[in-house]
Amino acid sequence: MFEEKADLFIPGPTPIPPRVMRAMSRPMINHRGPEFHKMLAEVTEKSRQLLKTSGDAIILTSSGTGGMEAAVSCLLSPGDRALVSVSGVFGERYAKILEAYGIETVRIPSEEPGKPVEPHRFQEELDRKDKKPARAVFITQNETSTGVRNDVRTIARIAKDHGALVIVDAISSFAAMELPMDEWGIDIVIAASQKALMTPPGLAIVGVSNDAWKAMESSSLPRFYFDLRQAKRSAAKGETPSTPAVSLLFGLNEALTMILDEGPVNFVAHHTRLSQIARTAMRALGFELLASDEWASTTVTAVKAMDGMNADEFRRRARKYEVVLAGGQGELSGKIFRLAHLGYISQMDMLKAVSAIELALRDLGYPVKLGMGVAAAEALIS
Repeated sequence: MFEEKADLFIPGPTPIPPRVMRAMSRPMINHRGPEFHKMLAEVTEKSRQLLKTSGDAIILTSSGTGGMEAAVSCLLSPGDRALVSVSGVFGERYAKILEAYGIETVRIPSEEPGKPVEPHRFQEELDRKDKKPARAVFITQNETSTGVRNDVRTIARIAKDHGALVIVDAISSFAAMELPMDEWGIDIVIAASQKALMTPPGLAIVGVSNDAWKAMESSSLPRFYFDLRQAKRSAAKGETPSTPAVSLLFGLNEALTMILDEGPVNFVAHHTRLSQIARTAMRALGFELLASDEWASTTVTAVKAMDGMNADEFRRRARKYEVVLAGGQGELSGKIFRLAHLGYISQMDMLKAVSAIELALRDLGYPVKLGMGVAAAEALIS
């Protein structure tokens, strides 16, 4: 009877608020008509407010990866040199996109999974005299595959001091973590609808600085669907170059309103609180966490499997209790599970997740005192 009942605690797609679901059920409108012009202007302005930029916000009908590719194809030229932070699967994805476009790609890796990329590694690479200057630096703010947060502010400052463009993949951090685009000197920020923005997958937001627009004038990589300049020209008329996901835009417009009404600072603080609840509860149950508190993601907690535990089998057991956890990726497959606390997740939702994890431990024969993790979480709820 309850086979389909499950709460998502994965880093995307995230639960959809009823307000957003209702907004998406509105009758279809003409995407070349005045109703759409008004809505696109609203979504764009609200996005700019969350980006904290005087630049532009471009809305694309695509996944976040489409926004990542747009930044590459619109900013760079064949043979350009770029640095990219790699602290997990999604940093590596950006490196592969760069290589697919013929960019000389320099990976700046973290020392090990669960650690951020050290900013001094960028300093050392940018200081090299035996290499041509880097045209751009690509940073993943929040690496969900390892539950770690990179020091965007410091890396961006180093990059700008060397004349490089700064591009930030904020797909899983936008609106949930601090990222003032203009203040930190960021040229491109990429966000997506299915994370903290509480809307189904299918939309990307690309924040673009004035310096980035200037750089596009000399870029010679091929592009068509992901041509940000064409998108900007269309947006000036209240339209998109091709048919947009209208119903998703209805939903995104409502979700952005919810976040702004809550207050961006409060929304960030909420995610920080959920992270503290998750980390405290997992430790109370005897789990070891992959990332240290200093650089831990505030949207997803990566939890190491206990001795003899297969993390994927553990997740299947938790699913019995209506909780969906994320697994490890790449070399961490079967070795960790990920408890996400992103978007439309409340403090009380976290109690259900912790309870399901306790019950899964019991079912698999691990010594656990039921209620121990829940009690640790409850002590932090306000």
